[in-house]
Formats: sequence, C-alpha cells, structure tokens
Amino acid sequence: MSDDFTPDQKRYLEGFTSGMQSARAARGLGPLGGAGGSSAAVPTGPDKEHAEVQARIAAAGGKLVDQEKWKAAEHPFDAYARFKAQAEAGTYPKPEDNFRWRYHGLFYVAPAQNSYMCRLRIPNGILKAWQFEGVADLAEKFGGGYSHVTTRANLQIREIAADGAPLLLEGLADLGLTAKGSGADNIRNVTGSATAGIDPLELIDTRPHARAWHHHILNDRSLYGLPRKFNVAFDGAGSIATLEDTNDIGFQAIEVGEGAVCDGAAIDPGIWYRLALGGITGHHDLARDTGIIVAPSDATAVADAIVRIFIANGDRTNRNKARLKYVLDAWGFDKFLAAVEEKLGRRLIRVDGSFVKPRPVYDRLAHIGVHRQTQPGLNWIGVGLPVGKLTVAQMRVLAAISRQCGDGDIRLTVWQNLLISGVPDARVEDVVANLQAIGLSAETSILRAGLIACTGATGCKFAAAHTKEDALAIAAHCEPRLTLDQPVNIHLTGCHHSCAQHYIGDLGLIGAKVPVGEEGDTVPGYDLLVGGGYGVDGGMARPFREKVRAEEVPALVEAVLRTWQVHRAAPDESFVAFARRHEIAALEALVTEVGGAA
Repeated sequence: MSDDFTPDQKRYLEGFTSGMQSARAARGLGPLGGAGGSSAAVPTGPDKEHAEVQARIAAAGGKLVDQEKWKAAEHPFDAYARFKAQAEAGTYPKPEDNFRWRYHGLFYVAPAQNSYMCRLRIPNGILKAWQFEGVADLAEKFGGGYSHVTTRANLQIREIAADGAPLLLEGLADLGLTAKGSGADNIRNVTGSATAGIDPLELIDTRPHARAWHHHILNDRSLYGLPRKFNVAFDGAGSIATLEDTNDIGFQAIEVGEGAVCDGAAIDPGIWYRLALGGITGHHDLARDTGIIVAPSDATAVADAIVRIFIANGDRTNRNKARLKYVLDAWGFDKFLAAVEEKLGRRLIRVDGSFVKPRPVYDRLAHIGVHRQTQPGLNWIGVGLPVGKLTVAQMRVLAAISRQCGDGDIRLTVWQNLLISGVPDARVEDVVANLQAIGLSAETSILRAGLIACTGATGCKFAAAHTKEDALAIAAHCEPRLTLDQPVNIHLTGCHHSCAQHYIGDLGLIGAKVPVGEEGDTVPGYDLLVGGGYGVDGGMARPFREKVRAEEVPALVEAVLRTWQVHRAAPDESFVAFARRHEIAALEALVTEVGGAA
C-alpha cells in the first residue's frame, strides 16, 4: 500500500476496496488486483491511480459521484462480453451501463432516438478514402444511412440498433479505426491542423504529434477513467484554425528567435509548441498561455504528465467542477506546473514572449473552396456540408473523388466540413463538377461557411431546440436578404454542454425552453449571445437576448447582422469588434431601430 496514506486512510482504503470487491462479486466478477488478490488488496494494475484517488476522497469524507462508483465496481473495458450479451438480447443499457458503453464510443441517446450513437476517434481528423467509404458502409448497414462531421474533426454514426452495435464497433476495427474512449470520462479525439503537411502558411506538420498522442492513449489503460473528459489539440499555425484554445491542453506552434534563454541556458531558435491550458468554453474559459514551450518531440510526455496530475487531483465529487480548469483555478498555474515538473522529473522550458515571433494569421474561409498547397500544382478543396451532415451515398462519391482526383486523404475540420487534398490543377474542375452532382459544393455563402450546429433535439435528450434544422432556417432566411462581405461565425448549441461552442461565435445561440401562455407550457427557442471569438479575437460572447422562439430567431439574426453592416465604424470593422465596442443596451437599441426600419 502506498506510503502516501496515513494509517487512518490505509484502513479506509482497505474498507473501500473491500466494498468494491463485494460489488464486483455481486456481478460475478473477479477480485480487483487479479485472481489471487485478497479482499483488502489495493489494485496494483493500471487502475491503481484512480482507485487510490477514489479511496483518498472517500476517506476524507467526500462523496463520490455515481459515475466514479460505476467505474470502480466494473471497469468498462472488462465488460465487453456483457455488452455483447446485452446487444444479442436486443436490449439497451440502464444508466450505469450507458455510461460504461461510452468507453467503447457508444451513446444510448433515448428518448431523442431509441438507439445508439457511435463517435469515432480520428487523430488529426485525417483518414483514408477507403476508410471513409468503409464508414459509409457501416452507417448504411447498422445506422441511419448518414454521418455527422463534428466540431472535433470527427465522425458520428447515429440510429444504431442494440444488436448491431458490437458489429459496428468490430467493423471499425476491421477498417483500422476505433471508437475506444471517445465518450465518458476519457481523453477525446485529438485534433490537429486540417491542412497539416500541405499548407504554405504552417510552421509545423501536426500529424506525427497528434498520432503519437492518439496511440499513447490507446495503449495505456491508466489514461482512461479521468475525473471528467479531456481535450487536446495541436495547432501548426496553418490557414485553418484548429480552435486549440478551446481545449484542456492546446499545443500552439510558434517560432522562437535568437537570444532566448531559460534558467541561464540558451534556447535553440526554431519551431516549438507553446503550451496553453484550461480551455472549456462551456464554462467561460479559453486556454491560457503558460509561458512554457515544448519541443514537438516532447509533447506526448508533457501531455501525459499533465493528465496524470489531473487524474490525481481532479474533483470526483462534483461533475460540474470536475474539469482541468477547476484544478487550475484552485491551485494557480505556478503550483500546477510545479507538480507537472515533479511528475516529469525535470524543469519545463519558459521563454519570454518578446522572443516569440508573430504567428501566421489564419484565414477564416480557408476551409471552403480551392486553395494552393505547398506542393507545386496541387490544391486542397474545402467542401461545404449542410451543418456537417453527409448521406452514405455522398460519402462514397467523396471517397471516389479523393482516390481518383486527390491524394486519397479525407481531412475533417473542426468547422464541420471536410477537405479533399492533393488535387492537381487539371482535376479541380472535375472535382467541383462531381461535388455538384451529389448536392455538395466547394463554394458556399460566407454565412453558411461559418454556420455550426450540434446534433440538437433530433438526436440528443439534453437539447432544448432542433439546432441543425434551425441553423439551416437561419441561412435560408438571411441569404436572400443579406450579403456578407466578412466572415461571421454563428454557433447553435442545444444545451449547457456547449458541443457547438456557442460562446466563441460572433453570434452564439443556446437552446432554451420559451414559456408560452399561463399553463407553464414551453416551446423550443434560444438565448442569443454576441461578440465571442477565438485565436487573436479570443473571448466569450455576452448575453444579448433571452427566450427567443425558434421561428423568430432567423429574423433576429438578420437584424443583428444588418445593424453591424449599417453602423460599423469602417467597412473593414469585423462583427466581433463592432459588438465589443457597444454596451449591450446600446446594441439592443440599434438592433431595434434597424429591425423596425427593415
């Protein structure tokens, strides 16, 4: 037993472990720590870190949340045979198993849909055309015949029947893909620059580092079962923003100039990752610069140490305060980073910001249309998707286009669309024509290019509105009435989980139940926020108007955008700059004036 425990804690740990052993025995499971372990044995395998933290919290009088008890009673990776038996019987899980099956990437989403949703893991958002086509086959055979591109450059398959869920997971494995750990209290899909390795603007190709982290997670069970979910992103400073500042860990490529020193030693000039920590936009925080730089080859080791400090110190008694942000808020950055250094056994490298060269400026429209690659004569083509949805027929044609006209890669973006890369100049027109033939396009309005929406009430029990449908209604209403000349991001999210990151939208909408009448009835609607941003414009949107019925939102969005166009200080003033230089009351008055005139 660890020497870190007091005698009282050791006795409590033995009692806690004994209770967990009893719970496992009731399920017909073997003892923790192996077949030969005694009922009071402390786990010695990869779950040890988590079990010891749970026991320490309980010994101190804390009350573990149900999810922590479920993890301790039966680790989800030990329950696959039981999951398969459940599936073969055609039954869906009770809450504790619904939580466990999310370790395998499956979410039972009733009552919105009486079925599973499967979320994949696709490091850096890049997969091969044949894998993409294979996912289409699985979505057709076991799902609803479509997929969604997510805000983590990932794919989701919906409407999966209970008896088809194991077959889908095993089909993914046959394709060299996985969904392992894509849900629940785990490290989620690792994102990276969508144009990694092909972008004239980038400082570094993020693919090797995203893949290294991806495989590091997959092959270390101790990195599953965190206090809460955890997001990591690598941004190579390319043309398309990766939104790394919305992640728990953001690795931001920078160039360090000559003359920088740390602890009296010279720092090699060149490309490094700057370390940012604590992003969680649903809790009103972007990741903050730590002043630390990391050699790209060292990123996995540093991320591992950060995660292990979080494992040991994250809150397992309150789900609302369980993310990394709250450890950072309680400890401060200096204490947290000192703990990371102790875990690593060495000092991290700090650099004065004056030695960091300005980063390249991303292009907010580079995820749509035809763009020159670093490789002469080749292009990437950004395909506009209606709020991320693709039919299996469209997926198959996109795979064929990538194979026949491109380099065979499908590159998903955090903007809910995809890129086809490696397209020779002579084949660009062929690609554009084939996209049009399946109802897609490499061209879209500025408004649609910045339209982001979560699944919404159609497929999520938490959502208070039908976000994808309402997003398309906004576009249909505004496009004939407005011509935008600058990028504007409009993010619609259905609930407080903020999967569509409404707080960083120029306009952010979060689903709300709008009261009607005097009987307590409600209808779907939204609260509208304005002035959010990311990267160089990073900041949280401010509440603008509450409880707007869904059918009234398109006209309100039009009025807000028209107000910006009429009252901006100069033709090049961005929406976020316009919104931030006005108090909300003044902005409300302008919108009312312009809306009335319209």
